[in-house]
Amino acid sequence: MAGGAREVLTLQLGHFAGFVGAHWWNQQVRALAAARRSWWKVQPLPLFPLSSVFCNLQDAALGHATEGQESPGELCPDVLYRTGRTLHGQETYTPRLILMDLKGSLNSLKEEGGLYKDRQLEAAVAWQGKLTTHREEAYPKNPNLQDLLSAEGVLGSDSVWRAKAIQNGKGPPPVIPATNPKPCIPTENSVRVWSDFLGVHLHPRSICVIQKYNHDGETGRLEAFGQGESVLKEPRYLEELEDRLHFYVEECDYLQGFQILCDLHDGFSGVGAKTAELLQDEYSGRGVVTWGLLPGPYSLGEPQKNIYRLLNTAFGLVHLTGYSSFVCPLSLGGNLGLRPKPPVNFPYLRYDATLPFHCSAILATVLDTVTVPYRLHSSMVPMAHLADALSFSGKKVVTAEAAIPFPLAPGQSLPDILMQLGLASPWTPLSACGDSAGHRCFAQSVVLRGIDRASHTSKLKPGTPLPSTLHACASGEEVLAEYLQQQHPRVLSSSHLLLTPCKVAPPYPHLFSSFSQKGTALALDSVPKSAAVQSIPVFGALRSSSSLHGTLRDLADELSRLDLRRWASFMDAGVEQDDMEELLQELYSLAQCYQEGDSLSN
Repeated sequence: MAGGAREVLTLQLGHFAGFVGAHWWNQQVRALAAARRSWWKVQPLPLFPLSSVFCNLQDAALGHATEGQESPGELCPDVLYRTGRTLHGQETYTPRLILMDLKGSLNSLKEEGGLYKDRQLEAAVAWQGKLTTHREEAYPKNPNLQDLLSAEGVLGSDSVWRAKAIQNGKGPPPVIPATNPKPCIPTENSVRVWSDFLGVHLHPRSICVIQKYNHDGETGRLEAFGQGESVLKEPRYLEELEDRLHFYVEECDYLQGFQILCDLHDGFSGVGAKTAELLQDEYSGRGVVTWGLLPGPYSLGEPQKNIYRLLNTAFGLVHLTGYSSFVCPLSLGGNLGLRPKPPVNFPYLRYDATLPFHCSAILATVLDTVTVPYRLHSSMVPMAHLADALSFSGKKVVTAEAAIPFPLAPGQSLPDILMQLGLASPWTPLSACGDSAGHRCFAQSVVLRGIDRASHTSKLKPGTPLPSTLHACASGEEVLAEYLQQQHPRVLSSSHLLLTPCKVAPPYPHLFSSFSQKGTALALDSVPKSAAVQSIPVFGALRSSSSLHGTLRDLADELSRLDLRRWASFMDAGVEQDDMEELLQELYSLAQCYQEGDSLSN
């Protein structure tokens, strides 16, 4: 382990969480390659598998796209990644991750991963009678995964995957020419599950498949909160989760906490609630940050699915807030209730809200930005401290907002664009909790990343009248702090300004129609259609806002109007009438925490 890293263990629970996680780990490994590049001069690089996508786009992955400049190395990859060693002594670098999904959700990805030997042990059979073998037909391997393995290593005659070695143990890994010289960009039709575009190898202890429920089909689905709770009441799955937790936790030197990526709309809300309870019981004092994930808009033509979605979301939110440092819903949908609203709109993005591949990419970019405070090399804000600043006085739900990408045009400075925004909110709401503009902000954590240092402060010539107080600031950090003070006086605000942008090279979907490869805003008619954006600036925020008062109260009101006799199947899954009454009471109490006048701020 890297000395001094404050490790975080990630738990991904559910299939949409798998989509978000796959995009996030892909983004992390691109940033990891760039960060490690500047360290090769002083220490050897552990072997971490990179897909052919990243090998082909070596300029983006290795930092060459920054015009020869070294990566700033602001983020510490060891917070989320761990070093390991294969059975053949080769070093690896894999996510510190436990994920749970359902039977049939992996396609051709093996549950034990591909880094270690896959040897079928022949057990002695005492039975002398006739034997019948039933073999399930294998899923065809996704072309993206084929490229991944062929570019990163070779499969020996003994069925062992071996990474291609670094010459002399030093320097960057050699660029492996792929069979297809163009980047392998998954199409919407080729992506069925999250493993279809996952660009990193996982440790054999990462994947846990819940065999009793099916991912596909109309039967055997994990649909209700009570079903999810019951999964971790079974000794088989509880012991498996505990064993994996102990494996990862015991190798950490300075564990700061856990982050849970959890589907809220289905039975995984119950899995997440029991997982958070387990973490609080066994690792009290550590931070537990939960990201409750909801797919895009839903159809009014599926009443049972919509009612289940409402109930799962409500039960998940209430139970997760009881065991988490804070909970942040993440969705591109308009609201948490039954009344559908159009998906959120980004001025510079063109995405299909019905595609998990698109929605999850955007949410992963948000996660990669707002989690920056507890992933920094220096001036790190521990996860528990961040939670304390945002969730005081019982405010255990926070919202996420972001500007993706942050539209800094050529020749502009940061003070210029912030002054143009004025009092208008620069962010798009991403928690299905309505727009926080015009509502009281109690506390916020803000991250702006990917702005060149030369653009941090005013570019006006000396003696030129200053158009705003932002132009008088001596550093980008002062500009950002002054802007937040103007937006929300007397509000507890923490801010971070990073040079490191978000990496969005393929297999990230092509969503940016008006930005250059380096994320600079361009006129729509000046963008080459074939140009793929490699990185973007992002402005993100976690906020505790009075807008949550109405959101949580409305959610409770909708639940109180439900005739639960019509949805007995949900109750039969393990939820009782008393649980429903307690849920409503806790939702109303949680909403009351956000009523204006409960804070000294603003």
